[in-house]
Amino acid sequence: MSESLKTCYRYLEETGRSYAAVIQALEGELQHAACIFYLVLRAVDTVEDDMTISLETKISILKNFHNFLYQPDWRFMDGKQKDCIVLKDFPTISQEFRNLAVVYQEVIANAVCEQALGMVEYLKKQVETIQDWDKVRNRIEYCYYASSPLICGLSVMFSVSGLENSIVGEDTRVSISVSLFMQKMNIIRDFLEDQLNNQEFWPKEVWSKYGKKLSDFTKPENTVPAVQCLNELITNSLQHVPDIFLYLSRLQNQRVFKFCAVPLMMAIATLATCYNNQQVFKRKVKIRKGQTVTLMMNTTTMQAVKAITCQYMEEVWMSSIF
Repeated sequence: MSESLKTCYRYLEETGRSYAAVIQALEGELQHAACIFYLVLRAVDTVEDDMTISLETKISILKNFHNFLYQPDWRFMDGKQKDCIVLKDFPTISQEFRNLAVVYQEVIANAVCEQALGMVEYLKKQVETIQDWDKVRNRIEYCYYASSPLICGLSVMFSVSGLENSIVGEDTRVSISVSLFMQKMNIIRDFLEDQLNNQEFWPKEVWSKYGKKLSDFTKPENTVPAVQCLNELITNSLQHVPDIFLYLSRLQNQRVFKFCAVPLMMAIATLATCYNNQQVFKRKVKIRKGQTVTLMMNTTTMQAVKAITCQYMEEVWMSSIF
């Protein structure tokens, strides 16, 4: 492994969190492609999330980001986000991008272009309705652009690598549904963090039924309606579970299956932990480390996936009646 590729894996460990372990469970060039793919999209996210970057500069960077992949010296040194290292040392990442097979380069470049341009659409737009939150027909929704290019791109990579059937990469509807589930989970869990950054991603169509301002949900006197809104959004997210089962059932390679299944089971566990939980409005709710280890060890087959999902859905049901 080259020194620059070793550096990319170090950045993956620093910024990838739970993704780092599952990416390194892949093998060969697919593993390297997934690592670089994640880091490039992390760089795009870091630009979009950084409130210290002027709107004009941010839009310019996002619109041209797919071109920067082919510019050896491009980097951005003014970022203030915690993951800004992926922008400051982008030449190392882009070098390894250009070392990938052309088929992987094309998948990554197309996904980056789609995600970045979608983020530009939302820089001046609020998430007003459920349709904004997840409708895929017009493809200008926050959740779609925030996560679908990654999942759809990875699905194509699985197919072109020869490890999975072509249907995995071709069925974009299912890939998009799986990605929407992951992004909704992130948005639900990160409520307080987004509020502190003056960002709002919960759909107004839902939260306006429970309060006049979304920021009011952090006030103790609004705990009951806040939790009711939380539960409605979690219920909405769980509609994607059948597509998760369909997607995972098509995967034949054990490493690819685990790569996909572990984060999805962690997301289901996170939603179960958040359900009916007022702590969502006080801190970032996470599953316990012991749960994480157990899920990583036990998520090996479709039978296990269904059993784990049933376990957490039972927790949601029990929480709803007590």
